[in-house]
Amino acid sequence: MRVRPVFLLILLLPFALHAQDANQQSLPSAPSAQKYPPQKVAPPVASSQTQSAQQTPAANAPAPPVQTPAAAAPAPQSAPAPNTPAPPAAQQPAQTDDQEEKLTTIVKQVDEVNVVFTVTDKRGKFVNDLKKEDFQVNDDNKPAQSIRSFRSETNLPLRVGLLIDASNSIRDRFKFEQEAAIEFLNQIIHQQDQAFILGFDTTPEVTQNFTNNTEALSRGVRMLRPGGGTAMYDAIYYACRDEIMAKDKGSIATRRAIILLSDGDDNQSRVSREEAVEMAQKAEVIIYTISTNSSGMKLKGDKVLEHFAEETGGRSFFPFKVQDVSDAFLQIQDELRSQYAISYKPADLQSNGKYHSIQILADNKKYKVRARKGYYAPLR
Repeated sequence: MRVRPVFLLILLLPFALHAQDANQQSLPSAPSAQKYPPQKVAPPVASSQTQSAQQTPAANAPAPPVQTPAAAAPAPQSAPAPNTPAPPAAQQPAQTDDQEEKLTTIVKQVDEVNVVFTVTDKRGKFVNDLKKEDFQVNDDNKPAQSIRSFRSETNLPLRVGLLIDASNSIRDRFKFEQEAAIEFLNQIIHQQDQAFILGFDTTPEVTQNFTNNTEALSRGVRMLRPGGGTAMYDAIYYACRDEIMAKDKGSIATRRAIILLSDGDDNQSRVSREEAVEMAQKAEVIIYTISTNSSGMKLKGDKVLEHFAEETGGRSFFPFKVQDVSDAFLQIQDELRSQYAISYKPADLQSNGKYHSIQILADNKKYKVRARKGYYAPLR
């Protein structure tokens, strides 16, 4: 009697094992196998499935913002192995755009020099109808190898920084200068333009970030209160590096300008005058200065303001009467809408950080060209 049950168990054992194997084969496939069916993609059995399973969580994760540091740094999964299936199509366009933008930026830094400049006649009137054939470009005293682009800049978007000296030395005319600055912003800032407000005494303070909202810009100007010493070089350095260079990184070409209201008498800065000039040139910023000196004669600070304007291709204004401040803003407004931009390839440009001089000459000797004096080659 005991032999018979054992014998039956031995007979039924193969059938039980076969049923268990069938149940295991009917289990759902791994996520990577469902996403990339074997009949469409035939990678090696072991290694490919492992890589797909590892990449699946990253593919399903939301993409980080474009301008965050994490987006700028290359992710380890961004370069899949040759046998690894391609990422989902929905994510490919964003990645392609980012790669193209980075490539464009690299080419511009290494291969091209971009200069915004102004042309005036003997009477100081703007000349706006010239062609690229009317100019000669020298880079480090050598003719440019080629002119990549040339255009009039009357409608190119502006990125303007308004830097206002809020130290004790300008207290007398501060209120009027605030109102003149607000009127300037209301006239110059259009839909495609942006500006920011930075006041400075011993330290720079941004009271309004980049915006095209003129009411917000006006509030930023009115928030400023005079008092303290003057750290003008620090303010210029900070505005160029931390505001303009750091925040104006879009693919759209823009013109960068700083309008500086100060008496030019720096007594608190940690960076030197030339370090501030160098940062402005690296940021490709044109500096326009409006002196707040009301003594009726040019002082030491006025010469400093002239230096910043000359080195960056801007102009200096000396409104000895308070009513002339508005006229200075109007002239700056006209100039910002009457410029040219040229992009050229230097004959000898190496990525060594070396300073290069720029000279743009008009064939017509009656015309005066005003542009920044030079630039710094990029570093690899």
